[in-house]
Amino acid sequence: MVESRAFLWLSRIGLTLEWLALGVWVGGLVVLVAAVIPAVFNTFGGQDSGGLFLTKAFEGFNRAVMAAMAVMIAGVGWRRWVQHPAMSPTALEMVLLGAMVLIAGVIIGVLHPQAAALQAEAFALKDETARKAALGAFFKLHMPVRALYMVNLCLGIALMGLRVNHTLQTLRVNKGQA
Repeated sequence: MVESRAFLWLSRIGLTLEWLALGVWVGGLVVLVAAVIPAVFNTFGGQDSGGLFLTKAFEGFNRAVMAAMAVMIAGVGWRRWVQHPAMSPTALEMVLLGAMVLIAGVIIGVLHPQAAALQAEAFALKDETARKAALGAFFKLHMPVRALYMVNLCLGIALMGLRVNHTLQTLRVNKGQA
């Protein structure tokens, strides 16, 4: 198969953007969990200010994830459409990406807005008993959100490994070492 220069450049750009998007998605979550969350709760004055800061940080991360999803879906679509053996997405790659998109959609579209509303409600309350009950409701909803973020992180790492393995396998086949 002989490819044109334009095809090769479009492919390079597309693959680079896909890797960048996956790096933003996985790396952004690692940074939030490993650095930002501990820093916030070790330096901010209280639960309210730290919690509000983290809500805003995750809202920004969610916007980046939506952009990453768009890039990755377009990239996988492009690679599937051109049907080049070296770039063609595997079925498992599409399943992993689909699961990540589904989980992110549930977080971004349903759970995060509900959690943010519960948090705002709890922080607005002055009565300690009512505030404690509202925070309890918030944390009850927030637990599955945290778990889903971690599942998505694991799926993203698995997707990275799968894509690396696919690339290395393709190189071995092309060199006749399969």
